[in-house]
Amino acid sequence: MSRPKILYFITEDWYFCSHRLPLALAARDAGYDVAVVTNVNEHADVIRRAGIRLIPFDLSRKGMNPASELAVLARLVALYRKEKPDIVHQVAMKPVLYGSLAARLSGVSRVVNALAGLGYIFTSDQPKARFLRPVIGSAFRGLLNSRRSRLILQNQDDRAKFIRKRFISEKRIRLIRGSGVDTAVFVPTPEPPGVPVVILPSRMLWDKGVREFVDAAGQLKKRGISARFVLVGDADPHNPSAIPTEQLTAWHAEGAVEWWGRRDDMPAVFEQSHIVCLPSYREGLPKVLLEAASCGRPIVTTDTPGCRDVVRQGENGLLVPVRGTAELADALQLLIEQPELRKKMGCKGREIVVSEFALEKVVAKTMNIYRELLKP
Repeated sequence: MSRPKILYFITEDWYFCSHRLPLALAARDAGYDVAVVTNVNEHADVIRRAGIRLIPFDLSRKGMNPASELAVLARLVALYRKEKPDIVHQVAMKPVLYGSLAARLSGVSRVVNALAGLGYIFTSDQPKARFLRPVIGSAFRGLLNSRRSRLILQNQDDRAKFIRKRFISEKRIRLIRGSGVDTAVFVPTPEPPGVPVVILPSRMLWDKGVREFVDAAGQLKKRGISARFVLVGDADPHNPSAIPTEQLTAWHAEGAVEWWGRRDDMPAVFEQSHIVCLPSYREGLPKVLLEAASCGRPIVTTDTPGCRDVVRQGENGLLVPVRGTAELADALQLLIEQPELRKKMGCKGREIVVSEFALEKVVAKTMNIYRELLKP
C-alpha cells in the first residue's frame, strides 16, 4: 500500500522553515510522503537536508495583474494534477484562496487551510483593503465549505468572525492556538547586565505597531528613562504595510531606536533582551511572543485578537490599547523600572507556554486533522 501524500503550499520558504517544518517532519515520520510547494529564496538547503521534497513555485503575495494571476492559478492546477496529493495543507491568504480553487479544479478533495490571522485585507482601512474585503469574503464562502475541507484558525476572535460572517460552516473549523514552540530550544536565561533592552521582533510593517514603538521610545527618552529600544526584523517589500528600508535606516541613524535587521538566531536575541514588545493591530497568534515567553521574558503587547491570547494581564505581561502610544510608554516604563516584576512575569510566561503551547501539542492536533480527513 502506497504512503499517503501530503503537499504543503506556503508562500515563502523561510516561513515554512520557521512555522511548519516540525509539522512536516512529524508527518514524514508518521509515514506520509511529504513535499512543500513554495517560493524559494535562501532556505532550499534547509528543507532538502530535512528530507522534505521541495517544489519551487513563484508566487507574488501582492500580485494583482489578472493575466499574471490566472497564469499562476493554471500552473498550480497543473502541479496539483501531476502530484495527485491525498491532502493539501495551504497556509496564508493567497495559498488558501488559490490552492482551494486549484484543488477543486484538479480533483484534490482533502484540503487543510490555515490562516494565521486575517492580515492586511481585514485590518487595514486603506481603500484597496476595503474594496477587497467583500470579494475575499465571498471567495471564502465558495471555497472553504467542501465536505473534506478543514480550516485551522488560531484564536477565538477569528473563529467567531468566520462564523458570524458565514464564511464557513462551524463544523469545518478547527482551533489550534499557534504553530507551537520548541521549549527545549527557547529556554529561560538570566537577564543580561546593563541597561534594559526592549525589543520588537517582527517583520517591519506599520500594522505591527512599529510607529507606536518608536514614538513610545522617544517619549521614554524624554522622561529620562535609561533603556535601549531595538527593532529586530527585516523589511517586507511584498506586504502593502511594509515600512521602507530608508525609514528604518533613518530611525537607526537618528538614535531613536536600533535596527538589527533580520535575525535567524532568535534564542540568542531573547537572551540579550529584558522585555519583548509587539504593539500589533491584530494577529493570529504571534509565534514570536510565545517564543519570548518560553525564554522567560515579560511581554508588552496590544489588547487585540491573537496578542491577548498569549498575554494574561498582569501575570506574564501587560496589555495596552491598539495605537495607544502613551499607554505603551507607561507599560514599558513600569517593566523597565521593576526588575523583580520582570522576573515574576517571565517565570509565569514560561509556565504558560510549556503547559499550553508546546510544539508537540500543536503537531498532535494537526496530525489528528490529517487522520480525520483520510478516514473512508
